[in-house]
Amino acid sequence: MGAQQVADRFAGLYGAGPEGVWAAPGRVNLIGEHTDYNDGFVMPFALPHQVVAAVSRRTDGVLRLHSADIGGDITELRLDDLAPGGDHDWTAYPAGVVWALREAGHEITGADVHLASTVPTGAGLSSSAALEVVIALALNDLYDLGLKGWRLARLCQRAENVYVGAPTGIMDQTASACCEAGHALFLDTRDLSQQQIPFDLAAQGLRLLVVDTQVKHAHSGGEYGKRRAGCEKGAALLGVDALRDIPYDGLDAALARLGDEEEVVRLVRHVVTENERVERTVALLRSGDPRAIGPVLTEGHASLRDDFRISCPELDLVVDTALAGGALGARMTGGGFGGSAIVLAEAADVETLTKSVEEAFAAAGLTAPRVFEAVPSAGARRLV
Repeated sequence: MGAQQVADRFAGLYGAGPEGVWAAPGRVNLIGEHTDYNDGFVMPFALPHQVVAAVSRRTDGVLRLHSADIGGDITELRLDDLAPGGDHDWTAYPAGVVWALREAGHEITGADVHLASTVPTGAGLSSSAALEVVIALALNDLYDLGLKGWRLARLCQRAENVYVGAPTGIMDQTASACCEAGHALFLDTRDLSQQQIPFDLAAQGLRLLVVDTQVKHAHSGGEYGKRRAGCEKGAALLGVDALRDIPYDGLDAALARLGDEEEVVRLVRHVVTENERVERTVALLRSGDPRAIGPVLTEGHASLRDDFRISCPELDLVVDTALAGGALGARMTGGGFGGSAIVLAEAADVETLTKSVEEAFAAAGLTAPRVFEAVPSAGARRLV
């Protein structure tokens, strides 16, 4: 999917070429799941899969949207009519970004937009954040707003939280906006400080596979919100601003204080131990020992499965099959209840592991998974 192809389609739809073409990637989260809305640590990296947007300004207060992936006619919206809860399909994401920019005081007078995406939807790879970020970056450039990547991410998160109604954290948008090729992003979601950690697995004879189970999930569903509310309850019961403030070496004492709040105990235990797993992963990568992160990934899956309880049989099947076949580590990634798992493996084992997972799905009567290599790629940028 080239920039010129998207620009040509824009011209066919709107009668003139776009002012520019931008791209924003999906992401894989290496480690640090459901920690972002708890002010914790995360470690995503950008994928080569991306949303591409051809965009031009308008001056009449109209937003026109078209997606090559959805098809259908151009959707036309008046900016003054944009309000949370008003849109219930894919257009809520770009419309929400425009709403958030205008709510923040930025003068946006309209836009024509044509989009095309290679980010799988519902796979836990952050297709919605990529869509939000590419719109934000395009409007930032066209309207000369001067906003840095982290600030664009904040506005995109507000669009998703308030306009769309999905209670997501800041990780996905920051990853799409700020990641660098060949690196994983060590992000402190409390202060948004960032460190780019070199992550060149191929140079070490390793590969990281993404296994899309084809089980769709939706962040705006109730289960995600319940987990977030449970974490907030745990922080309140423990008298801290966020679960980030519970130190790993003080976890047992904190859990004891929660008494018989069994569900909250599980949620708190996951978040605190997951933050420690992120820090351990960063230390291992900095020491030049990427193979050693495999068991840490696997620990993370067990915690998400048993404590946070957001895995599903398909994700567990990927992890169990990969580990039995000699993978160095594996875990679910993303919001849960479906989506994708990641598998860290020696390059020589990729073909065998892929075949084993595919055969396991076939034997279970499941839809064949989509398996591809995750290559740390560039964040959002202007293409044309």
